[in-house]
Amino acid sequence: MWNAPLVISTILVIAVVFVFLRSPRATLIPGVAVTVSLIGTFGVMYLAGFSLDNLSLMALTISTGFVVDDAIVVMENITRHIEAGMRPWEASVLGAREVAFTVVSMSLSLIAVFVPILFMGGVVGRIFHEFAFTLATSIAVSMVISLTVTPMMCAHLLRPGKNEEHGKVYQASERAFDFLLEGYRRSLTWTLGHPAFIILLFLLTFVLNGVLIGRVAKGFFPQQDTGTLFGGIQGPQDASFQSMRSSLLDTEHVIMRDPAVEFVAGFTGGQGGPGGGASNTASSL
Repeated sequence: MWNAPLVISTILVIAVVFVFLRSPRATLIPGVAVTVSLIGTFGVMYLAGFSLDNLSLMALTISTGFVVDDAIVVMENITRHIEAGMRPWEASVLGAREVAFTVVSMSLSLIAVFVPILFMGGVVGRIFHEFAFTLATSIAVSMVISLTVTPMMCAHLLRPGKNEEHGKVYQASERAFDFLLEGYRRSLTWTLGHPAFIILLFLLTFVLNGVLIGRVAKGFFPQQDTGTLFGGIQGPQDASFQSMRSSLLDTEHVIMRDPAVEFVAGFTGGQGGPGGGASNTASSL
């Protein structure tokens, strides 16, 4: 089953990773992690009896942004050891061991967010049960892949990059990243130097969120304005179809004089009228 959003989101995730890593060999590692995680999720969905509907495909599309995180965390730590002079195989074992607890805790925290949806009752729970299960499964599969396949690929694909010669595009992007890093360093230094202001800002934001939660509209589906109005016309009991049609056309002309009205559609008699379909009724929208 072709699903353009899922394919596009996967390609975008891999493209963003490539922009920051600037190495096809390094980009291949999280790319494989994302692809294998999605394939593993398909297998669990098959065993659970799920189908590829809109909700499950939406969950898979969203999961592409989650499943790549674990692989990047593991690969970044392994790369750090390789750049420090350690052999790729030893760096992969040590790097994966160091961040294993972090990866597991991150994945379990994300899965815990969707647990309440899994046990939610009613119509909403039945609708979103498959969505939450699919998303939680993809995160769990990604956790396993990042601690097994990712270190193995790092041991065979990653190499020290200090002695490599890079082109002008790489050097230009490196200067851009250094500029961003310097800006982040300055903002972080300022933040750490003004703890009272940051804590006050956090408390104000927390209180404001509480106020907004009470003011935001709540409902089963999002409330929206479709810009459609329905109206009814009822004439005398002895009104004929032709007279009601003439009255309806006159009413439509009056409504169309309003510049805020784009179009008007009217019906004489039928099931749409306020009188249940009598000949002396009409409706418009």
